[in-house]
Amino acid sequence: MTPSDIFNITLMQGFAGLSLFAVLLLMGLGLAIIFGQMGVINMAHGEFMTIGAYTVYLGSVLTAEYAPEFMPYYFPFAIVAAFFFAFIAGWLIEWGLIRFLYQRPLDTLLATWGVSLAIQQIFRTCVGPKEVSPTLPDWLLGSWAPSEGLDIPINGIFVLSLTILVTLGVVLALYRSRWGLRVRATVSNRVMANATGIDTKKTDRLTFAIGCGIAGIAGAAFTTIGSTGPTSGQLYIVDAFLVVTFGGTASLMGTVVSAFGIAQTQSISEFFLAGSMAKVLTLSVIVLILMIRPQGLFASKVRH
Repeated sequence: MTPSDIFNITLMQGFAGLSLFAVLLLMGLGLAIIFGQMGVINMAHGEFMTIGAYTVYLGSVLTAEYAPEFMPYYFPFAIVAAFFFAFIAGWLIEWGLIRFLYQRPLDTLLATWGVSLAIQQIFRTCVGPKEVSPTLPDWLLGSWAPSEGLDIPINGIFVLSLTILVTLGVVLALYRSRWGLRVRATVSNRVMANATGIDTKKTDRLTFAIGCGIAGIAGAAFTTIGSTGPTSGQLYIVDAFLVVTFGGTASLMGTVVSAFGIAQTQSISEFFLAGSMAKVLTLSVIVLILMIRPQGLFASKVRH
């Protein structure tokens, strides 16, 4: 194997890591809002991702059956639907359960873990226990070859573009919208925010629902790189918490940097090592850095 081949393989593994980076970043953004901004340990976050993935799958099935001529165009609409279905599910769970558990992080952990198990059983009952995959549009298939021996998957480019768009949207919403102003005011000083007329309960519900909706988009992105089953979300929940913790719980920039670092380390090392060893290497690096810098890569400047 020539040095050029090794370089191309490493580069292609890096691009493969970008797809994982996209999923981890979208999951991490949702958690950064829910966990970092609100202090809620949402163990059901992976199930909201699965809701988004199943939405795309069902959109594919329904489109193929009732409007096959629409197959090349259904995917962007399915992504929007994935956000809204996960958003609605998050809104209902916050209203029915989470709102009674604020300031009790261990209780939210146990309660949302129970919710995750219940949602998984709903998936098994309504969709089935087997893993499924949507029929992707032709324009998402194939690869782009900028040079000989280097093939970059088109679906990876699309998912990365989607992730950049969503990330910019979240940043703009947090720092340039009324909702973002209310969230930052509530996080900084809830009592004072209430005194100025901000409905903090409504802000909490909307924030939780938006975080879940972003996880739904992560699920839609996930369908381009893997099949979906009732427990698919659980495969990413630990990595998503690592992304938020490693980057700094209230830092969006930290979430981006840590998602990129974790995804690239895991993807490139998986080519040279066994999958389990690559995971051990990634976790070891994270633990060592957190021992040196326990507040994460980007220290929080939020006052609680």
